[in-house]
Amino acid sequence: MSNRFSTQDETEREAGVAAAALAIQRGQLVVFPTDTVYGIGADAFDPASVRRLLAAKGRGRDMPPPVLVSAPTTLDALAVGVPSWARALVAELWPGPLTLVCRQQQSLQWDLGDTRGTVAVRMPDNEVALDLLARTGPLAVSSANLTGRDAATDADQAEAMLGAAVEVYVDGGPTSGGVPSTIVDATGETGRVLRAGVVPLWRLNQIVEPLGVVIEGPEKDEKE
Repeated sequence: MSNRFSTQDETEREAGVAAAALAIQRGQLVVFPTDTVYGIGADAFDPASVRRLLAAKGRGRDMPPPVLVSAPTTLDALAVGVPSWARALVAELWPGPLTLVCRQQQSLQWDLGDTRGTVAVRMPDNEVALDLLARTGPLAVSSANLTGRDAATDADQAEAMLGAAVEVYVDGGPTSGGVPSTIVDATGETGRVLRAGVVPLWRLNQIVEPLGVVIEGPEKDEKE
C-alpha cells in the first residue's frame, strides 16, 4: 500500500518529503509535484530503480527519463561540453520549465536507458521538488502517467494511473497546467527544440541572440 502526504500542513509536508527521500534511498518510486506536471521519480544512479520507473509507466529503454537537479551547478557534474548559449538559457530560465539535452559525463555510473551518450537535465521551479532533490541528489523523473495517457496534474490522477507501483505520493495540490517543459538539444554548436513546451521559441532566441546563436524549432511558434 502506498503512502500519501499533503503539503498543505507544514508538519505533514516535512514528513512527506522525508518519506519520499527514504523511499528513493531504498530503490522505490515516488510521485511529487513540479512546476509543470506531477513527476514519478527514482534514484538516477540505481539502474534497477530506473527500470522500475520505466515499467511502472509501461515505457521501454528507448524513452529514457530526464534527470532533475536542485541547482544549476549540478549540470557540470552530469554533462560535458555545455555550450555558452545553453549556459545563458540556464542563467535565465532555471529553475523553470526548460530541459536541456547535453552530452553526458562518461564517468557516470548509471543506466537511464538508450541515451546514446546524452542526458536531459532540468531544474524545476517548485519548492517541494527542490527540497526533495536537495536531499536525494539527481533523480530520474518522468511525467506521472501511463505511457499514452495525459500527464497527471494532481496527485489523484497520478495515483489512479500508477497505484501501488509508487511507494510515496507527495500531494502538493494541482500544478499550473498540463503543458510540459520545453526540451532543447544542446549537444551541438546551435540549439534545436526537440519538444515544444512552456518556454516558446521566441523567448529562447531572445536569450541567445546576443551570442550570435539561433535556436531552431517548430515552424509555428506564436508569441503570446
